[in-house]
Amino acid sequence: MKIAILSPFYPYRGGLAQLNARLFSELAKRDEVKAFTFTTLYPTFLFPGKTQFVTTDDTATVIDSERILSSINPISYIRTARRINQYNPDVLIIPYWMSFLAPVFGTVCMFLKKRIKVVSLVHNAISHERTLIEKPLAKFFFNKCDAFIVMSDPVKNDLMYLRKDAQILLQPHPIYDHYGDRIDRTTACNNLGIRTDKKNLLFFGLIRDYKGLDILIDSMQYLDKSYQLVIAGESYGSFEKYQVLIDASPLKDNIVVMEQYIPDSMVPDLFSAADVLVLPYRSATQSGVVALAYQMELPMIATNVGALGSTLIDAGTGLVVSNITAEAISSGIKDFFETNLQSEYKENIKKEKKRLSWNSFATSVESFLSDLSI
Repeated sequence: MKIAILSPFYPYRGGLAQLNARLFSELAKRDEVKAFTFTTLYPTFLFPGKTQFVTTDDTATVIDSERILSSINPISYIRTARRINQYNPDVLIIPYWMSFLAPVFGTVCMFLKKRIKVVSLVHNAISHERTLIEKPLAKFFFNKCDAFIVMSDPVKNDLMYLRKDAQILLQPHPIYDHYGDRIDRTTACNNLGIRTDKKNLLFFGLIRDYKGLDILIDSMQYLDKSYQLVIAGESYGSFEKYQVLIDASPLKDNIVVMEQYIPDSMVPDLFSAADVLVLPYRSATQSGVVALAYQMELPMIATNVGALGSTLIDAGTGLVVSNITAEAISSGIKDFFETNLQSEYKENIKKEKKRLSWNSFATSVESFLSDLSI
């Protein structure tokens, strides 16, 4: 089978580009695969982070891709379609995660050969920060697709709301397996310059409003000084409102802030130094951070939103709190350390780590694509 993938790849950074690289590498073991990517993804004035591109600190997988598509140049949409047509794949995979790119992807699809099957790997059918126009934009693109791959039930439900006749493969998010293994906890703490004698709570990843970091910071007032919160991630928008909460917290000296893009080299230290990953989300579909926690064998505490709660409950890999409040999260944190279930959570994570392998994910995807291309 001949497969094309149109999405961010190296030199773009972040979890999406990493997942695409891993998918490309796995499918390329079985099929002929070509990557197409962006010359311009987000205009600089629209990008809330510091940089979209890898730096010398990153260890991102380099995928040989053709940089051709500019999100702000409609002429490039037609040029991209022509290049994909020249490659003449059986299937084109287009990951989808935000409505800003729906007109781009939808227009590219309009100029593709009819024989090319378009499959969207949908991360979010409807975004966490919703706008009035995003559903019509998403429908425009989804109506150009022949089939879809999703990684959680909430995304599948949102997708079916927008495209009732959608042909869908539901395959859980595979683990991120390129970060290496856990290291000694004390060594990891020393590498990060944080205390080793505390119960370390980790908040990890891009900092956005829906992820509830403010609620987690507030929850620290209900904990004692034996707890330490490590915030590791780049803020999409100003970090000032979180800093105000930290400065007002009675445990402000026990809150460590690493507000930056986290290079791959820091991930083993952060997850090895932590005793638990906390996901105080206000809303969610699935979370790539959960897949990373499975790889690093770190138990979790999460709110019961989207697929987060059911994922942890069904697999027994962490504690779920029912209310999205500072009091409930602090209570969940105390319960986690007092009920001595950490060993059970870790054993269950090892089982999930085997089940959610990239080989299993790619095998299911390839079978799904093969059926479409017949």
